[in-house]
Amino acid sequence: MKLRRRPRRALLVVHVTASASWLGVTLGLLTLAVTATATGAGPAVEASARAMKLFADWLVIPVALLTLVSGLLLSLGTPWGLARHRWVYIKFWLTLVTTAASVFALRPGVDDAVVTLSAGEALTRPTDLLAGPIVSLTSYVFMTAISVLKPWGLTRRGRKHRASARKAVDATGLRPTA
Repeated sequence: MKLRRRPRRALLVVHVTASASWLGVTLGLLTLAVTATATGAGPAVEASARAMKLFADWLVIPVALLTLVSGLLLSLGTPWGLARHRWVYIKFWLTLVTTAASVFALRPGVDDAVVTLSAGEALTRPTDLLAGPIVSLTSYVFMTAISVLKPWGLTRRGRKHRASARKAVDATGLRPTA
């Protein structure tokens, strides 16, 4: 499957926008978690946790899924491929793992904190609110870096694909230029 120019560019805009949004939401979550941890005051901690819940419930999952789906469609519809280049392959798996962590760890952790605070109890370890956003932010920055730098070259599958494409060009008598 090869995307034409306009759909590919539109999908690229969607993917970059969703990825940047995911990064921004995570920075917001980290800011709220730092506020909750640093202040230690009951009302500030509760307000930060409740705001984190809104972010986690309404923004993180849709943006994560949009990033995952748009990235998958881009990789399958462009010459980069899903398993031809190591950086694309690693980025896909990191996105999948980070999405799963958001669904199964970040949201439940924030929900538990809000329930605890709503019951009038103090958080036993407010620093637990920091773990999810820190791990997510680290992952997103790494994925952004490899998207820009494109390190590590081709996978075994990518080398085979390139070799077969070269054989096809040689068989037709065409010589690639520049």
